[in-house]
Amino acid sequence: MGTVLQAAVIVSSLLHCSAFLDLSGPSEIKGVWKDSITLPCAYVPVEDLVQQTLTWTVVHEKGSGTIFRRDVSGDHILLSEYRDRISVPKDAPGNVSFLILDLEISDRGTYTCQVTWRDSNNSLIAKEITTKLEVVKVPATKPIIRAGELGLTVPAGASTRLTCEASGSPPISYRWFRSSPAGRAVFLSSRAELVWPSLRPSDSGTYFCEAENRAGAGAVQRSDAVQLRVTDLPTTTAALWSNVGTMRGHHSTTDLPIRATTSESDVGYPGKNETIHDFQRTGLSLYLVILIAVVCGAVVFLVISLIMCMRKPKDAQVYDVKFHNVRAAALSSTGHYEEPISSTENHYVTELRENKTSEEVNKNVSDCVANPQESEYEIGDTS
Repeated sequence: MGTVLQAAVIVSSLLHCSAFLDLSGPSEIKGVWKDSITLPCAYVPVEDLVQQTLTWTVVHEKGSGTIFRRDVSGDHILLSEYRDRISVPKDAPGNVSFLILDLEISDRGTYTCQVTWRDSNNSLIAKEITTKLEVVKVPATKPIIRAGELGLTVPAGASTRLTCEASGSPPISYRWFRSSPAGRAVFLSSRAELVWPSLRPSDSGTYFCEAENRAGAGAVQRSDAVQLRVTDLPTTTAALWSNVGTMRGHHSTTDLPIRATTSESDVGYPGKNETIHDFQRTGLSLYLVILIAVVCGAVVFLVISLIMCMRKPKDAQVYDVKFHNVRAAALSSTGHYEEPISSTENHYVTELRENKTSEEVNKNVSDCVANPQESEYEIGDTS
């Protein structure tokens, strides 16, 4: 009786555990060619039950077999066509979903997830779930254009970008065009993004992009056109806009305190706007060159002035020689000499003395002529 009761308890426990160990996942799933897909398979872990093995098997047009097996020895990929293309989570208890990368049309088929647990009585419990996978080719959808942080109205000198986005089976190729005034589309790039490191007013215009993939049988999808406006603002304002755009990228819900505007007269005259913009960008350099030239000129003028002040005139040098000769003669005859107060007085004293000497000589000659007897008398008396 006791054995029967114990067996009944074990069966009840197993049934109870079995109810918690049901695997969950869809019966059908659709994947996109060249994209990735996850086949869900999960259960609720039970404390007394330990997962022993996990296997994923497939049945498709190429045959059947075990793709993946996990046991106490580790993970094993048994089919080479899935190598480097599949993975199963390791650190998520109860999650044994199957990820397939780079889907091929040949991957369509029926996939089975099977999990085995061991209970405290060393008994094994197994559960499985089957999912049908369909792989389809999806043509590229109509692309949309996303502008950079500053939007579609951007100041000159700032940087921005336009991104073309489409969904569908990869790979998706993109092409960028600009509408010309004549109505023709001018090809710009075969990348998903258009990037301007430094915008010019001439970059203003109408842009659109196209998307295409191999699943679309040659069908090309074209986006709606967008109007990019480059306002003719100073470089400092453009730098401020770039900083504001960066801050907006971190705080997307913050309204910009500045709104750049442009007049209709600016559109259609890129040559004029480019000239003004180039002058604005080179204005600082021009002012710097002028300032340097003025400073250099002042320095040269100062140096020349100092040199001229240090050099004496030629007449002054001649006079110095005469002055020193007169001074030496005066000292030899009288034994003393009175220093003139200034260079101006030197000329005056020299001329005065020369005139005085000449007058005395003339006076003596005149006296001698006028009074010859007196001279003879005086001579005779002396003898």
